[in-house]
Amino acid sequence: MPVHKCSAPRDLIDAVHDNLRNLALERLDVVNLRVGGMMGPAEGSIEEPLSVLAELKAQGLIHHLGLSNVSPKQFAEAQKISEIVCVQNYYNVAHRDDDGFIDDLVGQGTAYVPFFPLGGFTPLQSSELDRAAASLNATPMQVALAWLLDRSPNILLIPGTSSTEHLQENLKAATLELSPAVLAELDAIGRGHS
Repeated sequence: MPVHKCSAPRDLIDAVHDNLRNLALERLDVVNLRVGGMMGPAEGSIEEPLSVLAELKAQGLIHHLGLSNVSPKQFAEAQKISEIVCVQNYYNVAHRDDDGFIDDLVGQGTAYVPFFPLGGFTPLQSSELDRAAASLNATPMQVALAWLLDRSPNILLIPGTSSTEHLQENLKAATLELSPAVLAELDAIGRGHS
């Protein structure tokens, strides 16, 4: 799922062709147009760059389009240009600015792909998360991933994985069952940070 930064039309076209060549593909399954900065959306129209990608989609070089670091307003603008299958924004148990956006997207059948689901360069740390993990005999990161999976049916996780052991640890998050009491404790983390 290549992500292309919102840039000049020629740069976007070249980037798609570079990805096709480097990956030895005839068509990219999903291309996300990254609009904002690292931690959130940048306001403004996305019509020009998204129209370029929509044209490449019409040519058969891209199968689906997604967006990264966008606001609900930009998502609505994008839907007038092309079908959007996913939104990839910064979101986790502590940073939940997109709560309402996720709820709107699930109603439309659009996937939400949180980046930095474990906090990014500064891993999530909180006593509430540590307590929940201890009560479940799990790691804090497993609990944070389990919370995301429980949060909404349209959430698609892409946590960073540095080894086979790390992959297995991340996969165990899908089997954790979070009680209402644990969920309430984890929800309190977001109220303290958002």
